[in-house]
Amino acid sequence: MSGQKDQHLNLSAGLLSVAVAALLVGAKLWALGTTGALSVAASLADSAMDLMVSLGAMAAILYAAKPADEDHAFGHTSIEDLAALGQSIFILISAGVISLAAIERLRTSEPARLVDETAGIWVMVFSICLTVGLVLWQGRVARRTGSKVVAADRLHYLGDLLPNIGAILSLWASKQFGMVAIDSVVALGAAAMLALGALRIGRDAWHALMDRSADPSVIETVAKIARDWPGVHGFHDIKTRMAGSRIFIQIHIELDGRQTLTEAHSIGAGLRRAILEAIPQADVIVHKDVAAIDSVQDR
Repeated sequence: MSGQKDQHLNLSAGLLSVAVAALLVGAKLWALGTTGALSVAASLADSAMDLMVSLGAMAAILYAAKPADEDHAFGHTSIEDLAALGQSIFILISAGVISLAAIERLRTSEPARLVDETAGIWVMVFSICLTVGLVLWQGRVARRTGSKVVAADRLHYLGDLLPNIGAILSLWASKQFGMVAIDSVVALGAAAMLALGALRIGRDAWHALMDRSADPSVIETVAKIARDWPGVHGFHDIKTRMAGSRIFIQIHIELDGRQTLTEAHSIGAGLRRAILEAIPQADVIVHKDVAAIDSVQDR
Protein backbone atom coordinates (compact mmCIF):
# COMPACT_ATOMS: atom_id res chain seq x y z
CA MET A 1 0.00 0.00 0.00
CA SER A 2 2.85 2.37 0.87
CA GLY A 3 4.52 1.69 -2.50
CA GLN A 4 1.27 2.42 -4.34
CA LYS A 5 0.86 5.67 -2.41
CA ASP A 6 4.40 6.69 -3.31
CA GLN A 7 3.65 6.02 -6.98
CA HIS A 8 0.58 8.22 -6.77
CA LEU A 9 2.60 11.01 -5.15
CA ASN A 10 5.30 10.79 -7.83
CA LEU A 11 2.62 10.84 -10.51
CA SER A 12 0.98 13.90 -8.93
CA ALA A 13 4.31 15.73 -8.91
CA GLY A 14 4.89 14.80 -12.56
CA LEU A 15 1.41 15.88 -13.67
CA LEU A 16 1.69 19.16 -11.76
CA SER A 17 5.08 19.79 -13.37
CA VAL A 18 3.62 19.31 -16.85
CA ALA A 19 0.60 21.51 -16.07
CA VAL A 20 2.72 24.35 -14.67
CA ALA A 21 5.16 24.23 -17.58
CA ALA A 22 2.32 24.29 -20.14
CA LEU A 23 0.66 27.23 -18.39
CA LEU A 24 3.94 29.16 -18.25
CA VAL A 25 4.65 28.56 -21.93
CA GLY A 26 1.24 30.02 -22.83
CA ALA A 27 1.67 33.02 -20.51
CA LYS A 28 5.18 33.81 -21.73
CA LEU A 29 4.18 33.47 -25.39
CA TRP A 30 1.61 36.18 -24.76
CA ALA A 31 4.16 38.28 -22.85
CA LEU A 32 6.70 37.93 -25.68
CA GLY A 33 4.12 39.04 -28.26
CA THR A 34 3.15 41.98 -26.04
CA THR A 35 6.62 43.23 -25.05
CA GLY A 36 9.01 41.95 -27.73
CA ALA A 37 11.62 41.39 -24.98
CA LEU A 38 14.38 38.89 -25.69
CA SER A 39 14.77 38.24 -21.97
CA VAL A 40 11.17 37.03 -22.01
CA ALA A 41 12.03 34.93 -25.08
CA ALA A 42 14.88 33.33 -23.14
CA SER A 43 12.56 32.62 -20.23
CA LEU A 44 10.00 31.24 -22.71
CA ALA A 45 12.62 28.90 -24.17
CA ASP A 46 13.47 27.78 -20.65
CA SER A 47 9.80 27.03 -19.92
CA ALA A 48 9.44 25.22 -23.25
CA MET A 49 12.44 23.14 -22.24
CA ASP A 50 10.79 22.51 -18.88
CA LEU A 51 7.67 21.30 -20.65
CA MET A 52 9.68 18.93 -22.80
CA VAL A 53 11.67 17.70 -19.81
CA SER A 54 8.52 17.19 -17.75
CA LEU A 55 6.73 15.36 -20.56
CA GLY A 56 9.82 13.30 -21.24
CA ALA A 57 10.20 12.51 -17.56
CA MET A 58 6.56 11.42 -17.32
CA ALA A 59 6.85 9.22 -20.39
CA ALA A 60 10.19 7.85 -19.24
CA ILE A 61 8.88 7.07 -15.76
CA LEU A 62 5.88 5.24 -17.18
CA TYR A 63 7.88 3.38 -19.82
CA ALA A 64 10.85 2.65 -17.56
CA ALA A 65 8.45 1.16 -14.99
CA LYS A 66 7.55 -1.61 -17.45
CA PRO A 67 8.98 -4.94 -16.29
CA ALA A 68 11.76 -6.64 -18.20
CA ASP A 69 10.59 -8.80 -21.08
CA GLU A 70 12.03 -11.22 -23.62
CA ASP A 71 13.38 -8.44 -25.82
CA HIS A 72 14.53 -6.17 -22.95
CA ALA A 73 16.04 -8.45 -20.34
CA PHE A 74 17.46 -5.53 -18.35
CA GLY A 75 14.29 -3.44 -18.42
CA HIS A 76 13.46 -0.22 -20.25
CA THR A 77 15.24 2.48 -18.23
CA SER A 78 17.56 3.55 -21.07
CA ILE A 79 14.60 5.48 -22.51
CA GLU A 80 15.38 8.16 -19.90
CA ASP A 81 18.83 8.70 -21.42
CA LEU A 82 17.53 8.78 -24.99
CA ALA A 83 14.94 11.39 -23.99
CA ALA A 84 17.58 13.47 -22.18
CA LEU A 85 19.90 13.41 -25.22
CA GLY A 86 17.13 14.67 -27.49
CA GLN A 87 16.20 17.38 -25.01
CA SER A 88 19.80 18.60 -24.76
CA ILE A 89 19.98 19.06 -28.56
CA PHE A 90 16.74 21.07 -28.52
CA ILE A 91 18.03 23.24 -25.67
CA LEU A 92 21.31 23.99 -27.49
CA ILE A 93 19.44 25.05 -30.64
CA SER A 94 17.15 27.33 -28.58
CA ALA A 95 20.13 28.91 -26.81
CA GLY A 96 21.86 29.52 -30.14
CA VAL A 97 18.81 31.22 -31.68
CA ILE A 98 18.35 33.49 -28.64
CA SER A 99 22.07 34.39 -28.60
CA LEU A 100 22.10 35.33 -32.29
CA ALA A 101 19.01 37.50 -31.88
CA ALA A 102 20.49 39.22 -28.81
CA ILE A 103 23.83 39.91 -30.55
CA GLU A 104 22.03 41.30 -33.59
CA ARG A 105 20.05 43.68 -31.38
CA LEU A 106 23.21 44.83 -29.59
CA ARG A 107 24.91 45.56 -32.93
CA THR A 108 21.96 47.61 -34.20
CA SER A 109 22.49 51.34 -33.88
CA GLU A 110 18.86 51.82 -32.90
CA PRO A 111 17.86 48.78 -30.82
CA ALA A 112 14.23 47.69 -30.83
CA ARG A 113 12.11 49.39 -28.21
CA LEU A 114 10.23 47.31 -25.70
CA VAL A 115 6.54 47.97 -25.17
CA ASP A 116 4.05 47.30 -22.37
CA GLU A 117 6.79 46.25 -19.95
CA THR A 118 4.33 46.29 -17.01
CA ALA A 119 2.30 43.44 -18.50
CA GLY A 120 5.48 41.45 -19.05
CA ILE A 121 6.61 42.04 -15.47
CA TRP A 122 3.31 40.74 -14.11
CA VAL A 123 3.55 37.63 -16.26
CA MET A 124 7.04 36.93 -14.93
CA VAL A 125 5.90 37.49 -11.33
CA PHE A 126 3.08 35.03 -12.01
CA SER A 127 5.64 32.57 -13.38
CA ILE A 128 7.81 32.86 -10.28
CA CYS A 129 4.84 32.26 -7.96
CA LEU A 130 3.78 29.14 -9.88
CA THR A 131 7.34 27.84 -9.95
CA VAL A 132 7.82 28.33 -6.20
CA GLY A 133 4.56 26.48 -5.51
CA LEU A 134 5.64 23.58 -7.74
CA VAL A 135 9.10 23.40 -6.14
CA LEU A 136 7.58 23.25 -2.66
CA TRP A 137 5.29 20.35 -3.63
CA GLN A 138 8.08 18.50 -5.44
CA GLY A 139 10.31 18.84 -2.38
CA ARG A 140 7.62 17.33 -0.19
CA VAL A 141 7.07 14.42 -2.58
CA ALA A 142 10.81 13.76 -3.01
CA ARG A 143 11.31 13.61 0.75
CA ARG A 144 8.36 11.24 1.12
CA THR A 145 9.08 8.87 -1.76
CA GLY A 146 12.82 9.27 -2.31
CA SER A 147 12.19 9.65 -6.06
CA LYS A 148 15.37 10.71 -7.87
CA VAL A 149 13.37 11.84 -10.90
CA VAL A 150 11.18 14.20 -8.86
CA ALA A 151 14.22 15.50 -6.96
CA ALA A 152 16.09 16.22 -10.22
CA ASP A 153 13.05 17.94 -11.73
CA ARG A 154 12.79 20.09 -8.60
CA LEU A 155 16.42 21.20 -8.92
CA HIS A 156 15.78 22.08 -12.56
CA TYR A 157 12.82 24.31 -11.69
CA LEU A 158 14.81 25.97 -8.91
CA GLY A 159 17.37 26.94 -11.56
CA ASP A 160 14.59 28.49 -13.65
CA LEU A 161 13.93 31.20 -11.09
CA LEU A 162 17.05 33.15 -12.11
CA PRO A 163 16.06 33.76 -15.77
CA ASN A 164 12.60 34.85 -14.61
CA ILE A 165 14.10 37.35 -12.18
CA GLY A 166 16.47 38.57 -14.89
CA ALA A 167 13.55 39.17 -17.25
CA ILE A 168 11.78 41.23 -14.59
CA LEU A 169 14.89 43.37 -14.03
CA SER A 170 15.40 44.00 -17.75
CA LEU A 171 11.74 44.96 -18.26
CA TRP A 172 11.85 47.27 -15.24
CA ALA A 173 15.09 48.92 -16.44
CA SER A 174 13.58 49.46 -19.88
CA LYS A 175 10.41 51.01 -18.44
CA GLN A 176 12.07 53.23 -15.82
CA PHE A 177 15.29 54.30 -17.54
CA GLY A 178 14.90 53.33 -21.20
CA MET A 179 17.82 50.87 -20.89
CA VAL A 180 16.78 48.63 -23.77
CA ALA A 181 20.22 47.03 -24.25
CA ILE A 182 20.05 45.33 -20.84
CA ASP A 183 17.32 43.08 -22.26
CA SER A 184 19.77 41.60 -24.77
CA VAL A 185 22.47 41.23 -22.12
CA VAL A 186 20.10 39.33 -19.82
CA ALA A 187 19.01 37.18 -22.77
CA LEU A 188 22.65 36.30 -23.51
CA GLY A 189 23.22 35.32 -19.88
CA ALA A 190 20.09 33.16 -19.86
CA ALA A 191 21.12 31.53 -23.15
CA ALA A 192 24.55 30.72 -21.70
CA MET A 193 22.88 29.06 -18.71
CA LEU A 194 20.64 27.06 -21.05
CA ALA A 195 23.62 25.91 -23.11
CA LEU A 196 25.64 24.84 -20.05
CA GLY A 197 22.67 22.90 -18.70
CA ALA A 198 22.13 21.25 -22.09
CA LEU A 199 25.77 20.19 -22.34
CA ARG A 200 25.64 18.71 -18.84
CA ILE A 201 22.43 16.80 -19.56
CA GLY A 202 23.72 15.58 -22.92
CA ARG A 203 27.07 14.49 -21.47
CA ASP A 204 25.46 12.45 -18.69
CA ALA A 205 22.98 10.85 -21.10
CA TRP A 206 25.75 10.00 -23.57
CA HIS A 207 27.89 8.40 -20.86
CA ALA A 208 24.93 6.30 -19.71
CA LEU A 209 24.14 5.15 -23.26
CA MET A 210 27.80 4.18 -23.68
CA ASP A 211 27.60 2.00 -20.52
CA ARG A 212 29.97 4.13 -18.50
CA SER A 213 30.63 2.88 -14.97
CA ALA A 214 28.74 4.35 -12.04
CA ASP A 215 30.30 6.92 -9.75
CA PRO A 216 33.38 5.55 -7.88
CA SER A 217 31.55 6.10 -4.59
CA VAL A 218 28.99 3.48 -5.67
CA ILE A 219 31.74 0.93 -6.35
CA GLU A 220 33.37 1.73 -3.01
CA THR A 221 30.05 1.25 -1.20
CA VAL A 222 29.59 -2.18 -2.79
CA ALA A 223 33.19 -3.14 -1.96
CA LYS A 224 32.84 -2.07 1.67
CA ILE A 225 29.66 -4.10 2.15
CA ALA A 226 31.17 -7.19 0.51
CA ARG A 227 34.44 -6.86 2.41
CA ASP A 228 32.69 -7.05 5.79
CA TRP A 229 29.93 -9.53 4.88
CA PRO A 230 29.93 -12.78 6.93
CA GLY A 231 30.88 -15.85 4.90
CA VAL A 232 32.50 -13.89 2.06
CA HIS A 233 36.21 -14.78 1.78
CA GLY A 234 36.93 -12.37 -1.03
CA PHE A 235 35.41 -10.63 -4.03
CA HIS A 236 36.42 -9.44 -7.48
CA ASP A 237 35.14 -8.12 -10.82
CA ILE A 238 32.77 -5.44 -9.55
CA LYS A 239 31.15 -4.11 -12.72
CA THR A 240 28.62 -1.28 -12.96
CA ARG A 241 26.76 0.61 -15.65
CA MET A 242 24.05 3.26 -15.74
CA ALA A 243 20.73 3.13 -17.59
CA GLY A 244 18.45 6.06 -16.86
CA SER A 245 17.87 6.19 -13.12
CA ARG A 246 18.99 2.57 -12.64
CA ILE A 247 22.45 1.34 -11.66
CA PHE A 248 23.30 -2.20 -12.74
CA ILE A 249 25.83 -3.90 -10.47
CA GLN A 250 27.60 -7.25 -10.80
CA ILE A 251 29.99 -8.70 -8.25
CA HIS A 252 31.79 -12.03 -7.87
CA ILE A 253 32.12 -13.26 -4.29
CA GLU A 254 34.35 -16.09 -3.08
CA LEU A 255 32.75 -18.66 -0.75
CA ASP A 256 33.81 -21.80 1.09
CA GLY A 257 33.25 -24.61 -1.42
CA ARG A 258 32.59 -27.14 1.35
CA GLN A 259 29.33 -25.53 2.46
CA THR A 260 25.92 -26.49 1.10
CA LEU A 261 24.26 -24.77 -1.84
CA THR A 262 21.59 -23.49 0.53
CA GLU A 263 24.20 -21.85 2.75
CA ALA A 264 25.98 -20.29 -0.24
CA HIS A 265 22.70 -18.96 -1.62
CA SER A 266 21.80 -17.47 1.77
CA ILE A 267 25.10 -15.56 1.92
CA GLY A 268 24.68 -14.23 -1.63
CA ALA A 269 21.04 -13.26 -1.09
CA GLY A 270 21.87 -11.45 2.16
CA LEU A 271 24.67 -9.52 0.47
CA ARG A 272 22.36 -8.55 -2.39
CA ARG A 273 19.72 -7.23 0.04
CA ALA A 274 22.35 -5.19 1.88
CA ILE A 275 23.56 -3.58 -1.37
CA LEU A 276 19.98 -2.77 -2.39
CA GLU A 277 19.35 -1.13 0.99
CA ALA A 278 22.43 1.07 0.49
CA ILE A 279 21.69 1.77 -3.19
CA PRO A 280 17.89 1.50 -3.69
CA GLN A 281 17.97 2.34 -7.41
CA ALA A 282 20.33 -0.57 -8.16
CA ASP A 283 19.81 -3.88 -9.94
CA VAL A 284 22.27 -6.35 -8.38
CA ILE A 285 23.60 -9.69 -9.60
CA VAL A 286 25.87 -11.68 -7.26
CA HIS A 287 28.02 -14.43 -8.79
CA LYS A 288 29.35 -17.10 -6.43
CA ASP A 289 32.85 -18.56 -6.86
CA VAL A 290 34.78 -21.09 -4.78
CA ALA A 291 37.43 -19.45 -2.62
CA ALA A 292 40.98 -20.77 -2.45
CA ILE A 293 41.57 -23.13 0.47
CA ASP A 294 44.25 -20.86 1.93
CA SER A 295 41.90 -17.86 2.12
CA VAL A 296 39.20 -19.97 3.78
CA GLN A 297 41.64 -21.22 6.42
CA ASP A 298 42.94 -17.69 7.05
CA ARG A 299 39.42 -16.53 7.84
